[in-house]
Amino acid sequence: QVNVVESGGGSVQAGASLRLSCAASGSIRQLNAVDWSRLAPGKQRELLAGITSAGTTNYAASVKGRFTISRDNAKNTVYLQMTSLKPEDTAVYYCDATVITGRGVPGVYRGYGTQVTVSS
Repeated sequence: QVNVVESGGGSVQAGASLRLSCAASGSIRQLNAVDWSRLAPGKQRELLAGITSAGTTNYAASVKGRFTISRDNAKNTVYLQMTSLKPEDTAVYYCDATVITGRGVPGVYRGYGTQVTVSS
């Protein structure tokens, strides 16, 4: 079994920073690509950033230059450093982790998300 837990959200003022974590645990042979996305009320899910197992990153235009994705392979954890937060960044943030399980089966796992609220 594989578990993915997002954490690090909170309520902050505009201009503040937060670092989100996406931790994968359980029967994991390899953590491959991980993507961060967010879902705000009344809006569609927005893909924000992704990182491959080799560390190649990509970003949505809306967060490029403000958000940085990184990973610690030893901890099976991916981070999303968010700076210069804006009220429009308010959403529930999720990560999608592509995993090769201990049995060699690939799959994509998502946690319950972490709430980020930015006030003006």
